[in-house]
Amino acid sequence: MLGLSLPRLFAEQESAREKSCIFIFQYGGLSQLDSWDFKPNGPSETRGPYQPIATSVPGFQVGELMPELARQADRFAVIRSMSHGVPVHDVANRMLLAGQSQPALDAPAFGSIVTKLRPSSASVPSHVWLQKFGGGAMPPEPNYTTGGWLGMAHAPLVIGTGHEDNPGTNGFRVKAFDAADGVTLDRLAARRQLLDQFEPLDSTNRPADSLSRFRERAFDLLTGSAARQAFDVDREPDVVRDRYGRNPFGQNLLLARRLIEAGVRLVNVVAWCGLAPGDKFLSLETWDMHGNGGIDIFGTGWNGLGWALPVCDTAVSALLDDLQQRGLLDQTLVVLVGEFGRTPRISRGASAIGRDHWPNCYSAMLAGAGVRGGTVYGSSDAQAAYVKDRPVSPEDFGATLLHSLGIPPETGISPDGFSVRASTGRPLVELF
Repeated sequence: MLGLSLPRLFAEQESAREKSCIFIFQYGGLSQLDSWDFKPNGPSETRGPYQPIATSVPGFQVGELMPELARQADRFAVIRSMSHGVPVHDVANRMLLAGQSQPALDAPAFGSIVTKLRPSSASVPSHVWLQKFGGGAMPPEPNYTTGGWLGMAHAPLVIGTGHEDNPGTNGFRVKAFDAADGVTLDRLAARRQLLDQFEPLDSTNRPADSLSRFRERAFDLLTGSAARQAFDVDREPDVVRDRYGRNPFGQNLLLARRLIEAGVRLVNVVAWCGLAPGDKFLSLETWDMHGNGGIDIFGTGWNGLGWALPVCDTAVSALLDDLQQRGLLDQTLVVLVGEFGRTPRISRGASAIGRDHWPNCYSAMLAGAGVRGGTVYGSSDAQAAYVKDRPVSPEDFGATLLHSLGIPPETGISPDGFSVRASTGRPLVELF
């Protein structure tokens, strides 16, 4: 009896070790000089008004607008040497998503690669995208909403297709699991029974072909309660929702935690911070801080660091705390990164000041899933303009994320199993 049960025991233990990921996009490109890579002794034309502050790790400093994250520095690592050569939003976003310096238009995104190689075994989608990209900076949709050339089976479930469609809005409800008008659960069950009569079955009396298995899972999603409950942030206590912040970014991160806890393998979150008091909606591109719409990069409007970084600090620190308290951080990779950084030189326009696109050197944060907290990888020059040592390419960054999830970067993802690898980069093993 024991011998017969061991394979199942080993399978369950292996399933329990599977890792997941919350990938947060600071869409538009965070200024590295005002967050993770301060240069307080730089010239006046590059220095902002903020000062660095000490963290819980001796010798490691971050910006003064991130005090909560500073207290948790022993939980995360910062890469200060991210680098590529494309200062164009849509292309750079496609590069980040695919982990390639020259991705094809239909290159599968990181989430689709992960869910092809490590799909969820729970009755929830494997891959969920929270807050669809918007504005002229978004990459073409074949890259991230369709699964690329891997196909729609590996596309994410996209939640939040407009700026008011997010869990920070009163009355928000996920409608993805609603049946078509006039189709009751009884009718769905009858349809399933009819289809089953014509389907070949395998040795376990389940549909044998892959399309049938996908259809069976779709029925489970529509008729079961697990997915519906996972997407219902109203089930969270007010004190928890307040801790994350009552804004699109905070509530989407809370939803991401709920989804990971329910068994979703990968959740992408676009770090749209919503509107500051008195703002009118212009764009989801919170971090593209040129001085858009007359808002200074150092101001407190929707497109200013004075608004966005405190919102980010509150939400991401709440997420790390929550994952740690629930015993999920060791198994959940948290990624916080934009498609590039911002120029060292502050540009002064007619109505506002800002920093422009800068891919040559920028920063990223990683936490959980074996990442060694309190670590700083790579460094920049005196103005955070160029990489001083240990440059990290899109390929190396993608390989590092795969490595943290227990996926060998050289794993084949093409139909033949070997001609196309999940990544051609080198993982930064020093971070683990």
